[in-house]
Amino acid sequence: MTLFLLAIIVRVVNIQYAQGEKYRKLSTELNVKEFTIHANKGNVYAADGNLLATSMSKFTIRMDVVAVDKKIFDSNLDALCKELSKMFGKSKGYYRNKLLTAKKLNNRYLFIAKDVGYNDYIKIKQFPIFRLGVYKGGFIAEHKTVRAHPIGKIAERTIGYDDFRGEAGIEGAFADFMAGENGLRWKRKIAKGQWKPISDVNEKEPIDGHDVITTIDVNVQDITHHALLRQLEYFEADHGCAVVMETATGEIKAISNLGRTSEGKYFEKRNYAVWESHEPGSTFKLASLMAALEDKVIDTSTVVDTERGKIFIHGSKVEDSRRGGYGKISASRVFEVSSNVGIVKIIKEHYDNKPQKFIDKIEKYGFTKPIGFQIKGEGIPRVPKPSDKSWNKISLEWMAWGYGVSVTPMQTLMFYNAVANDGVMVKPRFVKELRREDKTEKVFEIEVVNPKIASKETLKKVRKVMENVVIKGTADNIYSSNFSMAGKTGTAKKYISRHKNNKGEIVKGHYSNKHYVASFAGFFPADKPKYSCIVVIHDPKKEKGYYGATVAAPVFKTIAQKIYTTTPVDIQSVDDEIEFTSLEKQYANHNKFISKEYSKVPNVKGMPGMDAVSLLENIGFKVKFFGIGNVNYQSIKRGEKLVKGSTIILKLS
Repeated sequence: MTLFLLAIIVRVVNIQYAQGEKYRKLSTELNVKEFTIHANKGNVYAADGNLLATSMSKFTIRMDVVAVDKKIFDSNLDALCKELSKMFGKSKGYYRNKLLTAKKLNNRYLFIAKDVGYNDYIKIKQFPIFRLGVYKGGFIAEHKTVRAHPIGKIAERTIGYDDFRGEAGIEGAFADFMAGENGLRWKRKIAKGQWKPISDVNEKEPIDGHDVITTIDVNVQDITHHALLRQLEYFEADHGCAVVMETATGEIKAISNLGRTSEGKYFEKRNYAVWESHEPGSTFKLASLMAALEDKVIDTSTVVDTERGKIFIHGSKVEDSRRGGYGKISASRVFEVSSNVGIVKIIKEHYDNKPQKFIDKIEKYGFTKPIGFQIKGEGIPRVPKPSDKSWNKISLEWMAWGYGVSVTPMQTLMFYNAVANDGVMVKPRFVKELRREDKTEKVFEIEVVNPKIASKETLKKVRKVMENVVIKGTADNIYSSNFSMAGKTGTAKKYISRHKNNKGEIVKGHYSNKHYVASFAGFFPADKPKYSCIVVIHDPKKEKGYYGATVAAPVFKTIAQKIYTTTPVDIQSVDDEIEFTSLEKQYANHNKFISKEYSKVPNVKGMPGMDAVSLLENIGFKVKFFGIGNVNYQSIKRGEKLVKGSTIILKLS
């Protein structure tokens, strides 16, 4: 026994002194750990100052009931439960039972609430007991940062993100600039693998990132999103995009990209406007007409024989949508009615022996190479050249009416915008400036891609013809006498690649008679263009409609009309004062109602949510509500004594 005791003493001395430093270090490593506090990324703002993306602090509140002295706990328990009840809506008795049970079980990590906002976190820190801090009050607050989009999912793909989904959109492009500097906090391991902060202050405070100011206008974005969404839903289309661009500056005021789920819902699936390169169809005819006018091989009055609306070129058929064709019509009318035969005959006659001259014009119009956005994922255009191995006898003619060529919606929009902008082609841009600590660090100026894509004479002619498309052409269904628009419809059959069918048979590549792309590109007002816009919708349900005039043009009109009616007029004068006696009486009665003195809580069940919030806030409540519609639940019952400053929770449905 003596020898055994001596061995234990030697071992203890060895561990305590000889190896003491090693084991103390190991103990610290196992029980104390450095935790990173991620810095808030910079904000993304709309041009008008609205928040598009921001980092929000969220807190999980817990309590170490063991750390609280029994006398302090017992004397302040009711007061704490009362404050928790007011904050979170559950009864005072619920919190009392919860805290007493935790005290009996010596719970050092009692859950109180999660996803608490910063303002509420500051209030909770001052609650009875909690105000004593970590060691005496047992107050534990775990901080995390979440990325929020205050305007919802609208324009999500363009605003973007920088996370497990990759570096997409604006957030991805400016990730380094927007990133802040992370902070540091030490925590000690307690029971059940849980970690408790050692102190209630950070070892190193995080430094927030810097801000990006975009060109997006929230009002225009909302108009564009909902106009596109309604049309996609009605035509049960696969996906689509709509973009609004300020003519003079190239600023993108709105961009909506919506794809369909298997359940028939739509969300920002991909940035189709930037990414998707596709055959544009008839919207490309503007480039063909401009090239011929600019080279002076035709004039708008040149007569073109569209025959009976059907011709064959090297065995391949070109056909007009109108059965029997249009006969002999002017070149301007060819464009207005979107005659495939007419535009193909023009290009074939004047460029068949010198196709490179036509291709040079297409290159000048910005279709042969990517625009070069800062955001990732831009589609690659494809414009065949006579030197390519794939060039064949019908390549030129097919290109004339928008087939055999592949471009993105943003390229088409940039070209149409240049026509509206007196021939000055400006690069579309999504960002106005970068700010560091509220100071402008960099301003993105207007970038001119091509100072003059065509002569004034040519531009004047094509703009007039585009206006006639809406007045008396393929888009006359969207004509309005209240405001002017100009543009071009597009309808293209989709090319289905070689594949195996359900029977395992090989199906050759072909243009489908079931799948279409409907589009419309243009600008408004027609005489003094302020905005250009493009709408592209893929795979609308054929039974409901598939032409650009039917599917895409109405979206353009809705966007133009709502922007026109909601844009403030610089100078406005009102000569007469109009009195609305009935309305003023209702307003006075409403004010009288909400200003009435209340000593008890009123019943707001069944009231519209906004009316209930207005009433309760006016009589002294702080209101939190969830849902939309009418009130179907109030946390403080009718008839209870009114305590001003307390929080009432409403549920709406």
